[in-house]
Amino acid sequence: MKAVILCGGQGTRLREETEFRPKPMVEIGGRPILWHIMKLFNHHNVSDFVLCLGYRGTLIKEYFLSYEAMNNDFSITLGQQQQIQFHDTHREQDFRVTLADTGPNSMTGGRVRRIERYVQDDDRFIVTYGDGLADIDINALLEFHKSHGKLATVSTYRQMSRFGVLEVGCDDQVSRFDEKPKMDGWINIGFIVFERAIFDYLRPGSDATILEQETLRQLARDGELKAFRHEGFFFAMDTYREYLHLNEVWNSGKAPWKVWERQNT
Repeated sequence: MKAVILCGGQGTRLREETEFRPKPMVEIGGRPILWHIMKLFNHHNVSDFVLCLGYRGTLIKEYFLSYEAMNNDFSITLGQQQQIQFHDTHREQDFRVTLADTGPNSMTGGRVRRIERYVQDDDRFIVTYGDGLADIDINALLEFHKSHGKLATVSTYRQMSRFGVLEVGCDDQVSRFDEKPKMDGWINIGFIVFERAIFDYLRPGSDATILEQETLRQLARDGELKAFRHEGFFFAMDTYREYLHLNEVWNSGKAPWKVWERQNT
């Protein structure tokens, strides 16, 4: 099972942090948000990743190329026969990461289409975004997907309203006031499971295909899309305010998405 993570967008609404680096490399608690997403997958025994690179993708390549040196003590022998000996280990020993350039301006569907060769040996794979954190149960999601036999499962979440909601009568009397209630509708939070046949829905050579508009809508019309309802935590980092909030949550020591530490406590 591979996890495909979309890492190519420009993140223009988070320009304070993304002017010089891609949004998946924006740090939460001193680690890129991409690292947090990968740790969630690894906790559920998914450790084979395909990263769809675009905007400033070389920075993501550099991060993984230097990962061992940056996360271990090491000794280096200089000279023509340079040797490096790493003295420690880290918890990401079993990660396999494929870094694929999917174009600077490709849309989400176009990026998925471009990595078809890297998932060709898999019957199914998961696609998610490089800027959303959740405590979603990946194993439960996969079991749900297997149970219905459709081509795709999208993970959904009932978002909390940013504002208080009032019920006002014709006489201006407030009959009900809810402070930031959960909204009735369900939103797409990524963590989308696809069967290989999804590539029949992605037009060859079209980088302009938008996964959420053309592909998922067509799957829904064809009766091939099911929803996995996630009732736990989800938060997408789109703005500087949201970046600050996620760092505050992490620094509190109570980050809900840090599921990989629960088994050790």
